[in-house]
Amino acid sequence: MTIAQELEPTQITPDQDIEFPPGDLESQELPLESYLHLQQILLLIKCLDWLWQDRNDYFDAGNLTIYYSPHQKKSSDFRGPDFFVVLDTERRSRKSWVVWEEGGKYPNIIVELLSSSTAKTDRTEKKKIYQEIFRTPEYFWFDPESLEFQGFALIQGTYQPITPNDMGHLWSEQLQLFLGIENRQLRFFSPDGVLVPTPEESATEAQQQLEVERQQKDKLAAKLRELGIDPEQL
Repeated sequence: MTIAQELEPTQITPDQDIEFPPGDLESQELPLESYLHLQQILLLIKCLDWLWQDRNDYFDAGNLTIYYSPHQKKSSDFRGPDFFVVLDTERRSRKSWVVWEEGGKYPNIIVELLSSSTAKTDRTEKKKIYQEIFRTPEYFWFDPESLEFQGFALIQGTYQPITPNDMGHLWSEQLQLFLGIENRQLRFFSPDGVLVPTPEESATEAQQQLEVERQQKDKLAAKLRELGIDPEQL
């Protein structure tokens, strides 16, 4: 029996005579592979939360366990995704993502960060679980070291590679954003190809814009004075 067959949760419904574990299960994820992996996860979460700061209809997380079967606690073959987003749900803090407590919802998009110890599983077993059990519409993987980057869209029940655009970015229909590599990091880009900033980058950009406007104002004032006009009187 394969892991997908053993753990398949898609037939589970609340009215079945099944004794479910408690819904407030703690996440049981292992430590991240490296500092690069940690920084990458935090970057994805930070950027999406900043972009969607006015939205309350999604949940994103990193290195968090997804409980999707009452039997899952007996298995050590599957851990939670490195980064995932669930749409059309409540934006609030959670200890883990428990499918049967969330109306049967699975992630809309998953990103796994490859490493020497996880790459094979990410490309095979996890991909199979996300395709056949989660039926997650989009799955991406990225290696922070080698910069290997690939994405798949679920088409008629099977993952098909997403074709990159001229910039090498991959379109996420679920997020309505591109994913691509910028300065050796996986980042989000708008439909127009503009980099989605972090809060810090956004603040820096705003300060730079204010400085440009100040310089333009000073130049205009100087020009008016040359013409004998007091800008303070305008």
